[in-house]
Amino acid sequence: MSEPVLSVRDLRVWYGTARGPVRAVDGVSFDLMPGETLGLVGESGCGKSTLGRGLMGLLPDGAAIDGEVRYEDRDLLTLSPKRQRDIRGPDIAMIFQEPMTRLDPLMRIEDHFSETLKTHEPDLSAKEIRKRSLEALGGMGIPPTRFRQYPHEFSGGMRQRIMIALALVLRPRVVIADEPTTALDVLVEAQILRILADLRRNFDTALLLITHNLGIVAEACDRVAVMYAGKIVEEGRSRDVFREPDHPYTQALLGSIISLSTTGLRYIPGAPPDLSEPPPGCRFHPRCVDAMAVCASQEPIEERPAPGRRVSCWLYGPTYEIPEGGTEPLERQEIAVADEA
Repeated sequence: MSEPVLSVRDLRVWYGTARGPVRAVDGVSFDLMPGETLGLVGESGCGKSTLGRGLMGLLPDGAAIDGEVRYEDRDLLTLSPKRQRDIRGPDIAMIFQEPMTRLDPLMRIEDHFSETLKTHEPDLSAKEIRKRSLEALGGMGIPPTRFRQYPHEFSGGMRQRIMIALALVLRPRVVIADEPTTALDVLVEAQILRILADLRRNFDTALLLITHNLGIVAEACDRVAVMYAGKIVEEGRSRDVFREPDHPYTQALLGSIISLSTTGLRYIPGAPPDLSEPPPGCRFHPRCVDAMAVCASQEPIEERPAPGRRVSCWLYGPTYEIPEGGTEPLERQEIAVADEA
């Protein structure tokens, strides 16, 4: 097996607020292999976008980050701001949500591409810059006639395609895509997924795809990581997780998908917790139909129920010891974790 192109270990991101630190990412670990697509899914507010920005070193003032993000045997979190800027673009690129806030309204599209390429490849001639830029835009279905227009002259979907072209024009080894198909119709969405697949196939690019769309994950991702309240609660090959999800949260997410055979709507009661004061134990236990007493008092231990799978849930944890003389159902009695010895 090849080595991971990106290896993340125990990554933590906090935001400072008047109410105390908000633990938006809390102990996340994963590997991303060359040419692989890893889907990162979960409800809004679970820390997915913060994770993506943390990997890029693009956190706002007042945020703190800890852990390890290794790329080519370098820990990105220990690099100087200048070295981090040098890596962004040609090595690791990010496709952001909300393209109108990322494109300078006073710059033509041509100028955006010229600035990006000149910054990282200063030896390129004006002719080469134009050629590379038009190739990237053409791959997104945007004609050369619109190269000198301003961002406000494009629809929201076309601005999103421009953002994707800007991220891909430097042919990075790793792409972090934060909801790259937001506001796009299904035909353009399919086109962009094909382009990302071609990028993987032709350049061995690794892709971290952050999305709410489980259909895209099932179609385009090799593996999927399910994130809840700042933590990854389940990870595995997409086909395995979709066929037989282990974590109750993953089961609930998949159960809420609407299909042609849907006869009634299903949803997850409640909402993700306030990350400034997350609940004790398993953070999903207040909403979990399978919650036990241990879930409310102790964080679950990560288990590997099958090759290539990992899950953090007491349903797959160490053996439980029921207190002597206990007669109440498991869900309502105090449960002690057996000594591993």
